Amino acid sequence: MSQVFKVITYPVRDLSAAKAFYTTLLGTEPYADSEYYVGYRLGDQEIGLDPNGHATGLTGPIGYHPVDDLEAAVEAATAAGATLVKPIAEVGPGRRIAAVADADGNVTGLMHG
Repeated sequence: MSQVFKVITYPVRDLSAAKAFYTTLLGTEPYADSEYYVGYRLGDQEIGLDPNGHATGLTGPIGYHPVDDLEAAVEAATAAGATLVKPIAEVGPGRRIAAVADADGNVTGLMHG
């Protein structure tokens, strides 16, 4: 796939306050609005708010790169020296994600679906 970082997710502690801020900042209402995720679509870009992000160890935004084969991408990344930060998990109908960190601790998300 040629798209890079199709989704950028921000870990938030106060989902209501974050939703008010990003709705104003982005100038649009969220397309997904639940207690576990709020998502905005701006063309081909998605901005997400994750109220569970801090609890899973995220300290800042994470970009998700689309891949055709999530298992193979995670395996290739870890073989190249990355550390698995978030194991593969289904986060919505047909969408699965994982996250890896490079040797400097920079986290990159991988996404299928």
